Amino acid sequence: MRFETKLIHSGDEQARVMGAVCMPVFQSTMYELAGEQGYDNIRYIRLNNTPNHLQLHQTLTSLENGEAALVTASGMAAISTSLLSMLNAGDHLLAQKGLYGGTHSFITEDLPRFGITFDFIDGDDADSWKRKLRPNTKAIYVESITNPLLRVADLKAVVAFARENELFSMIDNTFATPANFRAAEFGFDLSIHSCTKYLNGHSDIVAGCVIGKKERIRRITHTLNHLGGALDPHACFLLYRGIKTLAVRMNYINQSTLRIAQSLENHPAVEKVNYPGLSAHPRHQRAAELFSGFGGVLSFELKGGLAAAETLIQRLKLPIHTVSLGGPETLITRPSVTSHAGLTEQDQKSLGLSEGLLRLSIGLESTEDLIEDFNNALQ
Repeated sequence: MRFETKLIHSGDEQARVMGAVCMPVFQSTMYELAGEQGYDNIRYIRLNNTPNHLQLHQTLTSLENGEAALVTASGMAAISTSLLSMLNAGDHLLAQKGLYGGTHSFITEDLPRFGITFDFIDGDDADSWKRKLRPNTKAIYVESITNPLLRVADLKAVVAFARENELFSMIDNTFATPANFRAAEFGFDLSIHSCTKYLNGHSDIVAGCVIGKKERIRRITHTLNHLGGALDPHACFLLYRGIKTLAVRMNYINQSTLRIAQSLENHPAVEKVNYPGLSAHPRHQRAAELFSGFGGVLSFELKGGLAAAETLIQRLKLPIHTVSLGGPETLITRPSVTSHAGLTEQDQKSLGLSEGLLRLSIGLESTEDLIEDFNNALQ
């Protein structure tokens, strides 16, 4: 089946309960024992294996053509549990510089407490990675499109480097989404998503997932069952419903975001726009080769700096000033005080993250209305 059809019909094998076209919400905490072997196979809501979970796992697996999938209580639950499952005390991690703030903080503050060391690498300079490789390096972690500067690493080189050096390759694919990039097809061992964003697409749940090799997912599942990061069945139901419209939403969002990025790029009040769909983006050609669309997030800076950024936020009518992204509403935020607030001022500066940087998540409003709103506010 093609991608659009998978969104609608993958997971159907778990559905049709008493003829229902939509899978009901199975709110039962426990299920009658039927000879299951092993702790992780006991049917229990905390073990993420109710009918709603199983249907969602099957759907998520098919979207990126992986071998297995696991849903979690949040994107950070997916990230932290995956890293803790793949790494042990004494291991070393290579991680892309400029990651989402929560991931950066987990790597720099929490992993060392478990005896895990790390080094940050330039995702654009594959020749430099070898110099940071150690005998105990076990994994390499990147983002398909970084948050919030929209950088695109040499993802093909990441996979090749991981295979050459027997590392686990892990990618946060939230910004690109399976509609634009299917990590398993490129050889990544694990693909992680904050399902709170585009996979759900409606700003009403928090969830995460991991898609990848069966043996890897089995290890992560065992760890998650101990940590307790289970997704509620009703949230599973909402996520499964949201996934069905991913293709049509992302097709519109890809087109709308590119037009808005071009409009901002040409505005005299705008200093710089970060969006891989723009020809001026330093890795536009790489992004065009990797992705079927450039996603719904862009970031930009105004010539007036922080003061101008705060004034713009106040003057805009349509974008909502809040955290997160990927909903039907257009959202705007300053990452330095939201997604990356946990980083020190020095870390923010080293990443190129200015106080006046604005991150914009384009929703499903009329593109023309959004461009008009920005032009009026920037005037």
